[in-house]
Amino acid sequence: MAQVIVIPEFITATLGLAVFLLGARLTRKVAFLREFNIPEPVTGGLIAAACFGIYAALSGNSISFEMTVRDFFLVLFFAGIGLNARLGDLIAGGKPLILLLILTFVTIVLQSGIGVFGAVLFGFPAQSGVLFGSAALIGGHGTAIAWAPNVQAATGLESAAELGVAVATLGLVLAAVVGGPIAKYLVERYDLTPDRPDEGNTIGVPYKDEDQAGEITHVSLMRTFLALNLAILGGYVLHGVLSEAGLKLPLFVPCLIVGIALGNLQTVLFPKSKPISRTPSLAVISDFALGAFLAISLMTLDFGSLAGLGSAIAVTIALQTVVTVLFVVYVLFPVLGRGYRAAVLAAGFAGFSLGATPTAIANMTAVTKRYGPSPIAFVVLPLVSAFFVDIANAIVIQTIVNF
Repeated sequence: MAQVIVIPEFITATLGLAVFLLGARLTRKVAFLREFNIPEPVTGGLIAAACFGIYAALSGNSISFEMTVRDFFLVLFFAGIGLNARLGDLIAGGKPLILLLILTFVTIVLQSGIGVFGAVLFGFPAQSGVLFGSAALIGGHGTAIAWAPNVQAATGLESAAELGVAVATLGLVLAAVVGGPIAKYLVERYDLTPDRPDEGNTIGVPYKDEDQAGEITHVSLMRTFLALNLAILGGYVLHGVLSEAGLKLPLFVPCLIVGIALGNLQTVLFPKSKPISRTPSLAVISDFALGAFLAISLMTLDFGSLAGLGSAIAVTIALQTVVTVLFVVYVLFPVLGRGYRAAVLAAGFAGFSLGATPTAIANMTAVTKRYGPSPIAFVVLPLVSAFFVDIANAIVIQTIVNF
């Protein structure tokens, strides 16, 4: 008799660490993975997801993971991004931020148009095209699930939720593997180098420096964790205030904002204290948190949700991916100035537009660990994905569903 096997939090976290280490080992052993900037947790996560999927198919049992620990890793990661951000970076990021906002809206419209085309081509209702497009791709699993009842009510499509989840799942996988190769092509094609190569990496330690990772001690780690915890505590308070005011944001956004404030106030209020931002300790903790989050996210993907939806999803997602790559290389990269930061953001935007913000950051991390730092990219892209995309996406989705 089939049963649901529930994996508790502690085992989920333990499996996530093991899966990440598998991916890290393969990345160091297989030159192809490094050359094309495939994020470490992606390799291990997809292998684990395939193994869990095979077990479920053979046994008839399904596996459910408790995921609260995964979400904590995401909050920890974005608090670290905030602590790393300097006001000068935020000011310098003003122009690329505005340009990314515009490009994101264009991407939402493109994805929705392709989604409607794919839906009609394969005999689905036109309104369900949002689930072949921006609702599931740039919106991700959460947006697809949230809008599925509206699509079902408008079209009578019983499998709306399954369709949205399947497209979002496949999009997340593609997002994790196309961003790195895009950056490799752009960096090497135009011989790009970091604008400020002497700055430390925002996340992680470059592969070539792993054996000399700098001064990381139990004291530096304790100091860094204290700053991160303060940022998270402040983020919870700010999240509550914003929620009371009617502004619904993911928890990681207020933690990012408070982290930015704390990181910059430290240099003003305590100029003689040891810095937290741009330190090896913070880079390593941020890399750990992102890696654990993404490893758990990918290993728990349900590839079974892709079954039965066949050629409609395959053809439409293939078209979405081709258009995204062309858009990033021939529109986004030139608009952002054709520099190294534009190449890093190109990798991130591919991950963000097909998958999710953490996938985008993982893509950019893999690129900067190989080629060098790009601090502004790690501040600008999360701000776009957190504050803007859901509002713009909702407008486009609602227009299509009502039509």
